Amino acid sequence: MLKIDRLDKRILEELQTDGSINNLELSERVGLSPSPCARRVKLLEESGIISRQVTVLDQRKIGLPISIYIAVSLDHQSPDRLANFDRKITCLPEVIECSLITGSDNDYLLKVVMPNMDHYQKFLLNKLNQIKGVNSIKTSFILRQVVHRTQLPLNHI
Repeated sequence: MLKIDRLDKRILEELQTDGSINNLELSERVGLSPSPCARRVKLLEESGIISRQVTVLDQRKIGLPISIYIAVSLDHQSPDRLANFDRKITCLPEVIECSLITGSDNDYLLKVVMPNMDHYQKFLLNKLNQIKGVNSIKTSFILRQVVHRTQLPLNHI
């Protein structure tokens, strides 16, 4: 495991804020010369701390204004049933998060995005309900997103 010092932490904070920043600007922001800064970023990538860099889109501006949490219960939690659900759900592009959960009557919590209610109805009836073992589905529509971050907190480092 790579030991993260205060410079690495600053690099990670800057990259989480703007992953498209070039090395010269990054090095200036964190107070390093460009070569050592680039080496540190490379080490953070090689260690897996930086797993990938992505572009965050505005879902409303690309026509996906509806966000929905869906709690899914399976008929039973056999390894085969869980593996089948995992395999099927990863193929659905509308699903942007899927977690196997504890502490409730549900087995999975999904977050999906939709362009409209017709699309959601088709998704529910033709895709989600068709996965073998799905026993019940509970839907919660997001009315207003209070917090939405892509940055992980680093104050514990």
